[in-house]
Amino acid sequence: MEKKTAVASKNPNVEKKASPMGGVFASIVIPLAIIVSVLIYMFVLGNPANFEGNDPASHPLPGNYLGIVYKGGWVVPILLALNLMVFIFSIERALTISKAKGSKSIASFVRNISSRLNQRDINGAIAACDAQKGSVANVVKAGLLKYKEMQNEPELLKAEKVAAIQKEIEESTSLELPMLEKNLVIISTIASISTLVGLIGTVLGMIKAFAALAQGGAPDAVGLANGISEALINTALGITGSAIAIVAYNYFTSKIDELTYGIDEAGFSIISTFAAQHDAAPVKTQTV
Repeated sequence: MEKKTAVASKNPNVEKKASPMGGVFASIVIPLAIIVSVLIYMFVLGNPANFEGNDPASHPLPGNYLGIVYKGGWVVPILLALNLMVFIFSIERALTISKAKGSKSIASFVRNISSRLNQRDINGAIAACDAQKGSVANVVKAGLLKYKEMQNEPELLKAEKVAAIQKEIEESTSLELPMLEKNLVIISTIASISTLVGLIGTVLGMIKAFAALAQGGAPDAVGLANGISEALINTALGITGSAIAIVAYNYFTSKIDELTYGIDEAGFSIISTFAAQHDAAPVKTQTV
């Protein structure tokens, strides 16, 4: 009963860290990005000063890229919102993963823990986790505390002690990793749909261009130019957003893999050191 109580009292603290703050953040950022993008499209890109005769229906002024992007049509604010979301969520993930890594590099932290364990300095290893901070240090500290607890359990077999330490590390890892992976699904989704949304704008622009060519008599030059501009601008924005999202997703995934590898390495060091020291411990014999 004591062990179940200890686990139950510890899990809520970790779950509090992995609270639905990421979901709240996403529910705020997504509509806010859409609103900001619509405002940028209407009042910045669609500013009459960007067009000939101060008329947004006319051609953009020569070299005025704001007016050129405005000609992309109503798909442009959607693509701007997707690009803005990738930028915001990338910053949020970068800050979260940097905090999860801790104050020092993972490699030096793992070496420090291994060195202290080899010296049988469990308290020093726990102090190193407190100094390191972050998700990796939290997992390692949970394993070290269980390590210290198992040293005072002479009635358990070695295999049971090792299994208890390993289970503690796995449970702590399963509670920490979701916090690192939160919102990455949004970035990966944007990487998939940004190009498709741009393609929709491209198709709509080409429809307008061919409609301008199909008119009787002289083709509508303004309609043709606007249709082609809409097609090309939406294609460019869609590809740009998708490319940035793919790069961001792969970058953060590699960083999470690095943290996971550090946790696995530290966990293996804890378990192997405990097993070695358990075998080296002197066996107490009872005298009759």
